[in-house]
Amino acid sequence: MPDPARPNNPTAGAIHERIQITNETKNLIVVREFMTKMVGLSRLRKEDENKVILAVDEAISNIIEHAFEETRTGEIEIEVDADDARFAVTIRDSGKEFDPKKLDPGVNILDHVKQGKRHGLGIFIMRQIMDEVNYIFKEGVQNELRLVKYING
Repeated sequence: MPDPARPNNPTAGAIHERIQITNETKNLIVVREFMTKMVGLSRLRKEDENKVILAVDEAISNIIEHAFEETRTGEIEIEVDADDARFAVTIRDSGKEFDPKKLDPGVNILDHVKQGKRHGLGIFIMRQIMDEVNYIFKEGVQNELRLVKYING
């Protein structure tokens, strides 16, 4: 029987998939394609699908740009776990520690634009469009960012 909340995917269920990429901008398209497929298999509403894709895109872009020195190739793992209640993405990398809690949570977008800033809104965007944004740094091992969007929440 089709799910009225998700008419284009009546058989959506548990999802557990992962991919691994290197920290090269050319891999952003690989991540976008992977995420488009994953949200399409889920019970997320269409508007939430786009939010999740945007949040992951921002996270991966930030990692590629900031986590590794220019000459260092690093691995980034993107893992999706989803069920009928939530869609979770865990992103792991072995780059420099970055704690989003240290950022000013009260970013004024209008001031940001007036000042001509073109960067610095990625974490702000993630916090605005995802239900949970959690960060863990394991000393000498890896960064772990977990993004969660509740389904029908």
